[in-house]
Order: sequence, then structure tokens, then C-alpha cells
Amino acid sequence: MNSAATATIPSATILGENSTGVEAIFQLLSKEFQQSTKASEQNCHDVARRITTEVYRICHESKRIQASGSVESSAMTLARHRLQQCLRYYQLGSNRGRVELHSTLSAIIYRYINPPQKQLSYQGRLTIIEDFLQSFYLEALNAFRRENQLGATYRPQTLLELSEYMAFTERYGKRRIPLPGRQQQLIILRAQTFSQQQPPETSVDIEQAAEGSNNEGDGSWEEPAIHQLRSTMATQAEPEPEEDTLRSVVVTELMNYLEQRQQSDCADYFSLRLQDLSAQEIESVLGLTPRQRDYLQQRFKYHLIRFALLHRWELVHEWLEASLHTNLGLTPQQWQVYTAQLDNKQRSLLELKQQGQADEKIAKTLGLSMAQLQKRWFKILEQAWEIRNSLVSGSGASTHE
Repeated sequence: MNSAATATIPSATILGENSTGVEAIFQLLSKEFQQSTKASEQNCHDVARRITTEVYRICHESKRIQASGSVESSAMTLARHRLQQCLRYYQLGSNRGRVELHSTLSAIIYRYINPPQKQLSYQGRLTIIEDFLQSFYLEALNAFRRENQLGATYRPQTLLELSEYMAFTERYGKRRIPLPGRQQQLIILRAQTFSQQQPPETSVDIEQAAEGSNNEGDGSWEEPAIHQLRSTMATQAEPEPEEDTLRSVVVTELMNYLEQRQQSDCADYFSLRLQDLSAQEIESVLGLTPRQRDYLQQRFKYHLIRFALLHRWELVHEWLEASLHTNLGLTPQQWQVYTAQLDNKQRSLLELKQQGQADEKIAKTLGLSMAQLQKRWFKILEQAWEIRNSLVSGSGASTHE
């Protein structure tokens, strides 16, 4: 091992951990960075040192890890996770990495950006999210400097350092903050405060934002508003497809539905699912065991089905291109089989719905209470839902989420 590497290994004495384990993790990270990036050897050592220090600090402070009796194993697992996060942003590159980070954090806070006394449109809410994230990126940079004992003027100079910072920012936003009776992600708490305060909009030079700079090491990187606007201009140059717009409405309505029913944990789970996180990653972010995560998933599915087949069935079916005008998305042959399975009252209810009659009038015509009407309609839609899913999955059991 050369002297440069030795000089950058974190102090095992300070961390109170086994020096062999510290060195093994440091060497693993250094080697992987040198093999997977074009960064200099010293740059790889510096980033590896910071990650190793952070990993052992977390392991030292975590009561759960300390009580597990497998600190070294936990440290290695955590280090590999940090490594993969950093390399993922490195492979995306500067521009795509920023867009990915912005999208990930936006999905988490979308339903919490709701200024008082205002009814925001979808685009209006996105504008406020842009403003909020500009300030959050600066907060994350300051936290990165502080936790890694870097100077107040430190800023990423290379693509590897930028990737390290973006991976840190994602984790920083997802940190669980203990509150009375619950935990909440840090970025959500910040978004709620920001939404209430509504600071002035950031002034940005449009030409400077559009032109940008090819040099990651120049001072323009310090202006998060400029880079955020540039990313937005790049990703929104084309009109948003109608399908994507409708999907956004469905997502927003489902988030509101969960919030109104005080299902914040289901909403958090849904936010993470929107980011395509694995079950293990969701468990890590939410601090759940596999069994707890499975229970939460089943509870979310219950509310999802209630939302899709009862609360906002028209919106959801329009998005799925399975409205009443298209026979609930069934083929002519499926529709014939489907309607044959319905009893007389169900068939009459379906026909009256297709005629566009109001629920109150339908209930009176069929001699049903509103609760009975909703229950019967839910069952009708559920049967069609199962047939559509069996068409896609090839089985009769629905696993659609």
C-alpha cells in the first residue's frame, strides 16, 4: 500500500473501531473508484476516506448496529451502499445526475408543498418546488462540509466529488427525524416550513442559465438556482404528454386521499415506490423490518384499490383508458363474458352508469341506498379490474399495484 493511501485512511483510534476493518473498507472503496471512474488516485482516496469515516461514525452512533454484535459486517454493507449510490450518479453524469436528484426529491415533497390560502395548479406547485430545492441544495452542501470537516469554501471540483455530494444530498433529504409519536423525513419537514413561509422568488439571469458553463470547477456551480433552471429548461423543452399530465393528477389525488385519511406512512411508502426503490431500500429509508414493510405494503394496496375503484374511479379509469365509454377496457369477447356474470341489479346499474345518470337518480331507480349503490359499483369495477389484470399477467389473480 503506497504512502498516499496510508495518509488518507481514517483514524481507527478516533472511531474506536478495528483498524483492519477500517482499512479493508477504505481499500475497497479506493479500488472501486479507481476502476470505475476517471478520477485521479488522490481524488479517489479523498472520497473513499470521507465515506469510510461516515460509515464508521454511523455504526458507532447506531444503538441497533452496536447491539447487533456485527459492526464490521454492517459497516461493509453500508459502505457498499454508499459506493453504489456515488457510482450511479457518476455514471449519469453532471446534467442527468442533477435531473435525477431533483426528480427523486420532488417526488418525496410534492404533496407537502401546499401554501396556506392558495389553491395551486400542478404547474404552480412545481414552481414552488423548484424554489424550495434551490435552497435545500445549499443547505445540503453546508451539511456536507460540516459533517466531513471541510472548509466553508469547499465545493465539488470533479465529477466524482459532485457525485459524492449528490448521493449525500439524497440521503440527507431522506434522513428520519424523530418527532413525538412518529418519524419524518428531513426534507419533508423543510418543505412544510418553506411552504408556510413562502420566501421571495429567486431572481435568475435567464441567458446565463441557458448558456451555463462547461467547467465544473468555476464559480457558477455555487449558484444552485442557475443550474436548477438550466435542468428544468432541458427537461421541459417539449410539451408534457397528456398521459403524463393525467398520471400526475392521479398521483396528486392519491397522495391527498392518503393524507386526508391520516395514512402518512402509506403516502411515504408510495413516494418511495414512485422512485422505483427496492424493498430493501424502502425498509432502510422507513426504518422497517421486512415484516413491517410487507404489512405497510398490504395496507397501501387496500387504500389504493379503494381509491381506484371507489373514491376517484372515473379519473383512474380514464388514465388506464378503461372508461365506461370503452367498456372498462375489456375486449368485446371479455365484455360479453363479464356482463353475463353480473346479476340483474348489477347489469342495470352498469347500464344506467353508461347512460351518464347521477348516482342519486340511479339509487332511487334501483331502490338502493347510496351506501348499497357504492358497494355494488365497487364490486362491478373490481370484477372488470381482475379480468384486465388476468389479461396482462396471464393469471386470474390480481397483483396489480
